[in-house]
Amino acid sequence: MSELPPGARAVVVTASNRASAGVYEDRSGQALAEGLRALGFTVEGPHVLPDDVEALTRVLRDAVSSGADVVLTTGGTGLSPTDVTPEATRAVLEREAPGLAEAVRRYGEAKVPASVLSRGIAGTAGRTLVVNLPGSTGGVTDGLAVLGPLLPHVVSQLRGGDH
Repeated sequence: MSELPPGARAVVVTASNRASAGVYEDRSGQALAEGLRALGFTVEGPHVLPDDVEALTRVLRDAVSSGADVVLTTGGTGLSPTDVTPEATRAVLEREAPGLAEAVRRYGEAKVPASVLSRGIAGTAGRTLVVNLPGSTGGVTDGLAVLGPLLPHVVSQLRGGDH
């Protein structure tokens, strides 16, 4: 397994109307940030936002523009009318990587059959990988289990490394 390139930086974004309003603590964003730090990333966030396409799109674009290697979102991927994270992400992506999102869904399915209801997407914008994860600590843990081993290679590739 390859090592994470030096200076790898990640941004965490939480999409949640209730967490952004202070109704409850953003545990999934915190878990995601901690998991990325454990993988060796310098982490910015979590940025906790309401389920709003314009606000989410703006924060995702800012994260990509800042040169982040990885942007991971948590929340807003379900079937509820207020779940709009995939729409905001799609507005930012240049190339989709559907296999990553499918792998996250598949990994969680054995434990939580409803994980297949996640509409999360993944792809790249410039040299940044963007992946939507479910809005639960379990979904974040599963997502990191899938992504963790892949991220060193992905970051290296997006920085122009060889296969």
